[in-house]
Amino acid sequence: MSLVFARPKAELVDLGPVIGSNIAFLGERIGCKIHVEDLYADLDRHAQQGTLDQFGEFLGDRLALRVGSVDAVLCWDMFDYLAPPAASVLATKVKRMLRPHGLMLAFFGARASDDTRYTKYFIEDETHLRYRFYPSACTRRWVLQNRDINHLFAGLEIFDSVLLKSGVREILFRKPI
Repeated sequence: MSLVFARPKAELVDLGPVIGSNIAFLGERIGCKIHVEDLYADLDRHAQQGTLDQFGEFLGDRLALRVGSVDAVLCWDMFDYLAPPAASVLATKVKRMLRPHGLMLAFFGARASDDTRYTKYFIEDETHLRYRFYPSACTRRWVLQNRDINHLFAGLEIFDSVLLKSGVREILFRKPI
């Protein structure tokens, strides 16, 4: 967060649901422009309609932000729910929208699950997140190995990486100049 705080007129994309406290925190602390693109709702709609196989195509048109226009992207654990073709489309979109030295935060789960819940992440301060589960139409089906993550985000540098006790990998990527 401190890297984004340092940027004047920063733009941030949150791929998760609208969470008022996150908007307030980011708006008050950073003073940035925030684009909330709830891909979890889109994923649920595709699951309910039986069109998950078309989600990659949908993502191709979904994020219409200009190339090199965003300072940070919060992906949360979105990639755990995407089939490889859709994950590839989203990764490409995120890499294109990031400015040089732009940042992307993503969480990658340790195991697949039949649990039909998403996780909502609440930013408490610069160093703490809180989370809650909420119902979903999808399961966490995909476990990306480190080599898969490196391949998806080729062209971005790993700026920081933490392996949590739960096995979740928290990775902060940065787009080089």
